[in-house]
Amino acid sequence: MGLTISDVAKAAGVSIATVSNVLNRRAKVGPSTRALVLSTVKRLGYVPNPHARRLASNDTRTLGIIVSNVDNPFFSEVIKGFLARTRELGYETILSETNFQQGRVQEAARRMMAHNVSGVAIMTCEISPRLVKELAQRKIAVSFLDHAPARGYVSTLRIDYEGGIDQIVQHLYDHGHRSISFVSGRADLKSSVLRLEGYLKAVRARGLEPAVLTGDLGFDQGVAAGLAVARQTPRPTAVVAVNDLTAVGVLKGMKTAGCRVPEDVSVTGFGCTRLSEYCQPTLTTVDVHREVLGQMAADVVHELRRSTDPVGKVHKIEAKLVVGNSTGPAPRSCC
Repeated sequence: MGLTISDVAKAAGVSIATVSNVLNRRAKVGPSTRALVLSTVKRLGYVPNPHARRLASNDTRTLGIIVSNVDNPFFSEVIKGFLARTRELGYETILSETNFQQGRVQEAARRMMAHNVSGVAIMTCEISPRLVKELAQRKIAVSFLDHAPARGYVSTLRIDYEGGIDQIVQHLYDHGHRSISFVSGRADLKSSVLRLEGYLKAVRARGLEPAVLTGDLGFDQGVAAGLAVARQTPRPTAVVAVNDLTAVGVLKGMKTAGCRVPEDVSVTGFGCTRLSEYCQPTLTTVDVHREVLGQMAADVVHELRRSTDPVGKVHKIEAKLVVGNSTGPAPRSCC
């Protein structure tokens, strides 16, 4: 067991309260006593426990972040932005992932509450309204991604999925594509459903027939979709993937089947993660400012926590098309 404040007090020959007052700069302590306590702390190598001190003052200066999957590059970059901002604001951070399981969201949220967090960014959709209410009742500042309506202690970060998907479809349409398929995400996640709905609306608005292949937001299902598209007759000239990770899988499947991208089939992603830059060809995708999203989640929680009237807001995140080398003119014939 490590050194405690009691050990410091005993070694210095003073009370625990005196050591606490010196370390926390509370109350008046004589210069000689202060010097004695500080020299004892240095001699013993005592390091105060900030978590214990903050619990005692009911101010943990700790924020939590809950994501669906840390392996997904989108979430890893959101986490990076969140951590960078919380460090600037002077908070410690607790991270949890759910692996898309609602039960694990409840566990993660209760873990946050057990650690007496000041606020939490919930960057996943697998959460019950009852838990949202409980967090608000405990006066824990919360920022949600695409989920709960704004209310007391709760703000929402809302990505413009529909606008982003519409930009992709328009880009493909402008390049002569009239057969555009979509690789979906998970039917139980609101963010996936919104992208699917955006695709259906966009293609129908241009007089095109939708064609949806089942995916799960992952790489392997993207590979399966790419292979399936390559075998289709007639084959679509473009594939819109629900996210960048799935799109990279589609590219792999296409190449395995002998199809060229974009000469034979154009492929797009969503999210503008690092994957979109590193894969070959580089992906045409949609930027939703993932690192800024993480920073904003931290800022929103921080402001709610400090506010004397913590009424949440809806913060809209714009989507912007980023053209890579994975899209081109629609081919005149299939490969």
